[in-house]
Amino acid sequence: MTALPGTSHENRLAHETSPYLLQHKQNPVDWWPWGPAALAEAKSKNKPILLSVGYAACHWCHVMAHESFEDNATAAIMNDLFVNIKVDREERPDIDQIYMSALHHLGEQGGWPLTMFLTPDGEPFWGGTYFPNGSRYGRPAFVDVLHEVARLFREEPGKIQQNRDALMSRLAETARPPQRVVIGRQELDQVALQLGGAMDPVHGGLRGAPKFPQCMMTENLWRAGLRTGEPRYFAIAELTLERICEGGIYDHLGGGFSRYSVDDKWLVPHFEKMLYDNAQLLELLALAYRRSGNALFLQRARETVDWLRREMTTAEGAFSASLDADSEGEEGKFYVWSLTAIRDVLGADDAAFFASHYDVTEGGNFEGHTILNRLKTIPRTEDDETRLATLRAALLKMRDSRVRPGLDDKVLADWNGLMIAALANAGTMLGEASWIALGRTAFDFISTNMTRDGRLGHSWRQGRLLHPGLASDFAAMIRAALALYEATAETRFLNQAVTWQQALDRHYANSSNNGYYLTADDAEGLVVRPASTSDDATPNPNALAAQNLLRLAIFTGGHAWREKADRLIDGILGSSGDNLFAHLGILNAIDMRLNAVEIVVTGEGAEPLVQAAWAVPFLNRVLVRAASAQSLPASHPAQEKLKAAKGSAAFVCVGETCSLPVTQPGDIVRVIGEMPR
Repeated sequence: MTALPGTSHENRLAHETSPYLLQHKQNPVDWWPWGPAALAEAKSKNKPILLSVGYAACHWCHVMAHESFEDNATAAIMNDLFVNIKVDREERPDIDQIYMSALHHLGEQGGWPLTMFLTPDGEPFWGGTYFPNGSRYGRPAFVDVLHEVARLFREEPGKIQQNRDALMSRLAETARPPQRVVIGRQELDQVALQLGGAMDPVHGGLRGAPKFPQCMMTENLWRAGLRTGEPRYFAIAELTLERICEGGIYDHLGGGFSRYSVDDKWLVPHFEKMLYDNAQLLELLALAYRRSGNALFLQRARETVDWLRREMTTAEGAFSASLDADSEGEEGKFYVWSLTAIRDVLGADDAAFFASHYDVTEGGNFEGHTILNRLKTIPRTEDDETRLATLRAALLKMRDSRVRPGLDDKVLADWNGLMIAALANAGTMLGEASWIALGRTAFDFISTNMTRDGRLGHSWRQGRLLHPGLASDFAAMIRAALALYEATAETRFLNQAVTWQQALDRHYANSSNNGYYLTADDAEGLVVRPASTSDDATPNPNALAAQNLLRLAIFTGGHAWREKADRLIDGILGSSGDNLFAHLGILNAIDMRLNAVEIVVTGEGAEPLVQAAWAVPFLNRVLVRAASAQSLPASHPAQEKLKAAKGSAAFVCVGETCSLPVTQPGDIVRVIGEMPR
């Protein structure tokens, strides 16, 4: 037993054989191994027991150890109030099983680290999994938990079981101090409930006109469905996507979505097509298809990428910014039809068949013309769809002879970043390798031709680069780099993301809120540096940066990235918490912070596990592929996982709780579903 310098406490783990217990032998905590001596100590001092159960390959066990068990101040409170017992669940599965079952009986889902509070007789009365060192996102700080549990044990020992609700209420108060804006699961669920109530139950989207795709809102509802398991959130999101996909806002001949609909039914669009709208919708379509199997979503995703290749890809392989709404001085002229024009192309019989499915009439549905749409519910067989595809191709060929709308072919780094990430995320989820390759080509152009001295520019056209770029360029392109790294496991993408993040921190940091100014510190002088935190048609760069930092923490194993994300989120909420609906991007980042799904896959023949991981929604999924421990940074928490692995395995953590290793591909989704949220 080793006495800690300057204290009378003893850490008793130095002579244990478990590698996990030995990892904690230098903690300033007065750890006991499980055994009669520890229980006797609790009885003799009439102290409650703090039981901490983990294992060597558990990521969040290491995080809690670093934050709390290695912290002298926290350890002093633990030593003063409790008898502290550390258990390796792989060495003592019997103890783990008893107290994990107790946690389940308390109404909590299990996982590791397991933190249980026991009477001196070893009877469990309360517990949880990971507790943060400071209160975050509506979760009480570990030291507040320690004080409140000890107080309850000391003042009302005979009623400790009955006072669990009172304990939870007190802890909830400490986790939400009145002077701070705190957003946790409770608040996220309330926002989603309000959003759901504001949605149009017939046409989808927000009630009334005009109707915008509102992709961040749809994403927020989708996340609520994943978080709560309530199907109503998926239902309204899928209804919105279905109506957008069948409405006139979608180009049924050439693919791609227009900016918005001027009516409340998605029929009459403002006909311009923006790269950023199509990027965000592509991701949502991939999510919706994988969940529902609705072939409409897959078809629209594929048609949108076909449009991107055909009409929006520059000679250099990047993506143009937008297509104008007007041609020949008239909005929508390129896209609208008359029944006569359709008959001229298809002939009478085919024109009648096509018209019945696409709302084509003599009088039209828009200023005497027809906007093609499929908003009316009409039964269609596979043969019908095959015939309609042939007719659409004929009409598209004829339409290509018209005077085209203007193409804005400048390459914007931020909008390209959104599309590159969408191609990587949708490509992995839908098994479309060519989409990932398309995104890679655009990425390579931007990283080569739009970067100077490690810093991005904003806009490129005809060899001229507008430099330096904006925070939005860095946030979106870092997101693209991380999506490509996850899709390909090529370390160059991760390295580029880190380089750009360092440049973002160096030149755009806003010390007033721990976020980012839009413009660089050495950019052309403006009266003020823009520093908006609210979303626009795209997520605010601060919101994208928060998610990027969370992903960097998992990919690199650097906990400092996660701490930086926490400071950024706190800073943004501090100035904008009274207008949450304008900050859905940061709420989506908070959802990821609380529910990130980390999957580390290793070993020979691990490809089936990788493929199974792709089925997990990419909103919160972070997949790390490592052939061996040596392929990761030396400090990466997954090092211990890989060393402990025998054969191929997937190590899964959800939020701040980890599962046991998964060896069967079919178990990955099941294990994730059983983890606490």
